[in-house]
Amino acid sequence: MTAALSLRARVADQANGFGVAPGVVIAALTIGLVALAVAAPGVLAGSDPLAADPLTAQLPPSAQHWFGTDHLGRDVFSRVVHGARYSLLIGVTAVAIAVVAGSVLGLLAGLARGRLDELITRFLDVVSSFPDLLLALVLISFTGPGTANLIVALGIASIPRFARVVRAQTLVVQESGYVEQARTFGLTRATLVWRHVLPHAVAQVPILATIGLGTAILGAAGLSFLGMGPQPPEPEWGAMLAEGRNYLRNAWWIGVLPGVAVTATVIAVSSLGRHWQRHYDGRPAA
Repeated sequence: MTAALSLRARVADQANGFGVAPGVVIAALTIGLVALAVAAPGVLAGSDPLAADPLTAQLPPSAQHWFGTDHLGRDVFSRVVHGARYSLLIGVTAVAIAVVAGSVLGLLAGLARGRLDELITRFLDVVSSFPDLLLALVLISFTGPGTANLIVALGIASIPRFARVVRAQTLVVQESGYVEQARTFGLTRATLVWRHVLPHAVAQVPILATIGLGTAILGAAGLSFLGMGPQPPEPEWGAMLAEGRNYLRNAWWIGVLPGVAVTATVIAVSSLGRHWQRHYDGRPAA
């Protein structure tokens, strides 16, 4: 026991010596595995995630089926690995929509001020008045279920968090000394915005996007659980949770292990985002 604690302390000291906390390393490794599952799922799982075999239904985890099989005899591990592509696709695309739209709206509001600023701010207030998941659910109820509609709904719901940050930074940067000095050199407004205002206004956006990715993945899984995302038999994590909830008593692995995949991915992405935020703010790593 003492030797194990000593070894753990040495590993932690070595990691901290390189300026990287052990939790960050674990999070990076987790994201690396998820990225491999997205890019080349066949490397991790060779079986077909849609291949059903009723004769092998609800087998517990074993050497042949690491995560067991579901109620149709499909390999749960293979479905979890291939499902990473759906969950990451939804999360990344939704965040990309929110980043682009939010940055544009925030920049316009900060540069224009006046009526346009007031109009954009009120729009952001209206969108922010709803919880992200509830707003996405309302939007999907009008457009119907499906992967594309889920992506758009989550993206729209996440716009205010990026727009407000970019607007605030734009207002601050415009009043800074180096921007005032650049104006005295006769730079055009477009050049001033492109070279000086925009880079500083969106400096924190990648950090917020990393943190928001975890929220988007969790939201996608939640809405897919309600039947609003990819439809069966597609191996999406939220849909797998919905399928497995009826078998928790007899075959817990069908619903629990996809939930573990969602939780581990969200925690890993959020941990890296928080670490990046602390580094940006100049705070010591946790």
